[in-house]
Amino acid sequence: MIAATKANDVEAATALILAGADVNAKDSIQDSAFLYAGAEGLNQILALTLSHGADVRSVNRFGGTALIPASEHAHVDTVRMLIAAGVPVNHINDPGWTALLEAVVYGDGSPRYLDVITQLLDAGADQEIRDARGRTALENAQNLGQADVAALLTSRR
Repeated sequence: MIAATKANDVEAATALILAGADVNAKDSIQDSAFLYAGAEGLNQILALTLSHGADVRSVNRFGGTALIPASEHAHVDTVRMLIAAGVPVNHINDPGWTALLEAVVYGDGSPRYLDVITQLLDAGADQEIRDARGRTALENAQNLGQADVAALLTSRR
């Protein structure tokens, strides 16, 4: 199942699921089909895993949910799907990051990232959660010179 997901082979993934493959089974690096599809923005396979029992609270080797890397990479539609599925918005991974913090720190402030940040805020992302250095999303946006992100975060406080 994971190999089909990593190849983005929707047909094979569908056949495997219909044959009883576990969408939550993890490989040696703690990826599952659900987690990998979410992280990489493979929305057709993500939808398959969600409709076949994906554990939306499962975490990867970094202790993060699928929403965190999806936000980091600004997979706009994936973020929408994961939020709708109930993935916790304020989950903090082992390095101390939330989806909001990763969207700001690893993002570039482009419209895609603004869309992701807006979705996270609409879903209840807590702006007061601080990263391992003690900085909020707003402080990170300001330090990175992301004026549009800082303005968005300020307007939503």
